[in-house]
Amino acid sequence: MAYLLSLETSSSVCSVALHKSGQLLSYAELQMEKSHSSHITVMVQQVVGNAGVELNEVAAVAVSGGPGSYTGLRIGSGTAKGLCYALDKPLIAVDTLTAMAQQVVSSTPGPERFLFCPMLDARRAEVYTCLLTHALEKKLEVAPVILSAETFAAEMQDQPIAFFGNGSEKAKELLATHPNAFYLENVKPTARAIGELAWQKYQKQEFEDVAYYEPFYLKEVYITTPSGK
Repeated sequence: MAYLLSLETSSSVCSVALHKSGQLLSYAELQMEKSHSSHITVMVQQVVGNAGVELNEVAAVAVSGGPGSYTGLRIGSGTAKGLCYALDKPLIAVDTLTAMAQQVVSSTPGPERFLFCPMLDARRAEVYTCLLTHALEKKLEVAPVILSAETFAAEMQDQPIAFFGNGSEKAKELLATHPNAFYLENVKPTARAIGELAWQKYQKQEFEDVAYYEPFYLKEVYITTPSGK
């Protein structure tokens, strides 16, 4: 038996989950731009308290490892590392896009027929994406992709692709008429899925070095400064 605490802060939706040996016990979610840092600690206390568990009973802390919002990932990793140091517990990082695909695969009838394409909105016509099989094996690695009408055209010749995530709206504008393109709504990064995959990593003892861990930012943050007058 092991309690795993999971944090998801890679998007505008901040969520925290507590699992017991892979089974969800408690969950909290808040959708609010640029407020993760002021709410996540309270959400951790709420989730653990609702489950009747003491924080020091947690066996490991899991965090969404990216890609995603630079600020969100930084807040999540900082909070997770702080908890690991304070509690002397191991840290588990879970790929954000794989966790999104986990949600879809588990609810898709006959998932072996599809490839799965999670997409997170980046900038302009760009998305963070990858391509996975129903076994969550990557056919194409995580990368920033500038979408066009030819994106994934070769892959869709042989197999239908399920697109989802807040970046998939961009793909839908370009690929909507392709017979092998399918679009799933309301799929977002969530600590529920992070916890499910973290349990697999926990059993294999796949932990991060807390001191040196950094999220997979994928792209450097863009900082703008006011122009002089």
